[in-house]
Amino acid sequence: MTGKSRRGFASMDPTRQREIASKGGRAAHEKGTAHEWSSDEAREAGRKGGVTVSRDRAHMAAIGREGGESRSAAARQARVARAGDREIPLQVARDGGASPVVSDRPRPSITHADESSAR
Repeated sequence: MTGKSRRGFASMDPTRQREIASKGGRAAHEKGTAHEWSSDEAREAGRKGGVTVSRDRAHMAAIGREGGESRSAAARQARVARAGDREIPLQVARDGGASPVVSDRPRPSITHADESSAR
């Protein structure tokens, strides 16, 4: 046979396939023959799916890499936010010299007791 057949469900437009499948699902529920998942069946199906997916090492590596990148980006953002609180703004004079900006905000002071406990 030459060429592809343009007959059958698989050759239909995906939207039309969805419409037909939806009608079948509704009819099965009305008739009472549709499958209803129990929590045990759903748990077992999820376990089987997890086992199957985890066999694909490249896929699992990609998932792990994405999670690691997300976590490091969040940590970087948190470090920047904390560092922003500790920075001392400088005013640059026209001659190129810099001097700290005086702020009304009290600055934390470190005592010798604080330094020894931090170590």
